[in-house]
Amino acid sequence: MNPSTTDNWASPRHRRAVTWIVALATIAIVFDGYDLVVYGTILPILLDDPTQLGAISPGQAGALGSYALVGVMVGALVSGAVGDYLGRRRMMLINIVWFSVGMGLAALSTSITTFGLLRFFTGIGVGGLVATVGAMVAEFAPAGKRNLYNAIVYSGVPAGGVLASLLAIVLRDAIGWRGLFWIGALPLVTLLPLALMKLPESPKWLVARGHEDKARRICENTGIPMPDAEEIAAERASVEKVGFAALATRRYVWGTALLGVMSFSGLLLTYGLNTWLPKIMEDAGFNAKGSLSFLLVLNGGAIIGGLIASKIADGIGPQRVVATTFFLAALALILLTLGLPLPVLLASVAVAGVGTIGTQVLIYGFVSNYYSTSARAAGVAWCAGFGRLGGIFGPLIGGALISAGISSQVAFSVFAGIAVLGGIVTFFVPRAGAARAEVATAPRRRSAPVRG
Repeated sequence: MNPSTTDNWASPRHRRAVTWIVALATIAIVFDGYDLVVYGTILPILLDDPTQLGAISPGQAGALGSYALVGVMVGALVSGAVGDYLGRRRMMLINIVWFSVGMGLAALSTSITTFGLLRFFTGIGVGGLVATVGAMVAEFAPAGKRNLYNAIVYSGVPAGGVLASLLAIVLRDAIGWRGLFWIGALPLVTLLPLALMKLPESPKWLVARGHEDKARRICENTGIPMPDAEEIAAERASVEKVGFAALATRRYVWGTALLGVMSFSGLLLTYGLNTWLPKIMEDAGFNAKGSLSFLLVLNGGAIIGGLIASKIADGIGPQRVVATTFFLAALALILLTLGLPLPVLLASVAVAGVGTIGTQVLIYGFVSNYYSTSARAAGVAWCAGFGRLGGIFGPLIGGALISAGISSQVAFSVFAGIAVLGGIVTFFVPRAGAARAEVATAPRRRSAPVRG
């Protein structure tokens, strides 16, 4: 049965299999987002109470926030280097175990040094998972739904931020920051068993690696369509090199560089705001729970807005949508400098969430469909890894501004300028790559060949 005749689904079994894959990937990314955002929710405790880990200055706090992101960068790049060789399923399982163990050990930290090292260790697993799920969803999702499904999965990052914010508001005083970190270790005993049972290897990856018999068996067991002869030939001819080597080829090098800058901008905004927004709003006069509510609105806006924007991206392509959301972020951040009434302030924070965290969700969808199977994990890993340099600088910039006594208005203006830069860069991604991504998201048509 042609999948295009049944709303892109080959059979009910196909729909169920993909639903399980998307659900598992989303839950994993929720805990990734939780692990990274929970640090911002406990930061006031660590700054105010030296009995926890020792006396911490704002500059040190920014550095501690960046250690996890250095780990994310390392994990993403390592995953990209080996993910196109080891496979999507194996990499996902390894990284679920890795970041869960890291969070549990971080909860036992008794010094700043140990805590920082374990944040770095945890980040390796987070980065590997972020790089892997984009490739996996792109290879399982039916045509016409790839941006939407990528957005659902990567919306797990702001959803994890919402979860971290809510649990901090409700439980932080009762279980302390260590209890919040133990919650981040739960995937080891909850998600991992389900992933072992329900997560198949990607047939497209198997075909690209020459394992057609294994791919056929998985397709028979799950109802996932087997790539046809035309797709198999296209995958084998599309990229002469595998993994990171493919990114340096003439076909991808310019687009890869610009996508990296886009991700750098998006993640700088994402982690700069997630780390320092509670502190900035607390310094502006809001109480502790009130300042955490801004973090909740930021991530909630990213989830809703990101899903709406991804649906639009499936129709018109992701490039224009990403540029638009970057500029929306800049506008919203400027509005935050104007001393507006609280309802307008909250609405601006929600729009800022769409344009920062939501934009990064869209970028992952864009990148996941930009590359062929042989280079997809490396492409997503590059985007996640190089982008993490922005994530590293985000908390550091916030810490430096606060340490220097800079006003919140100036801090928000700096972040707005970075959003404008990201929007401008997006327009220059080569049309050849963008057209390919748009074609990949559209329902397949047999009537005429697509020329790129």
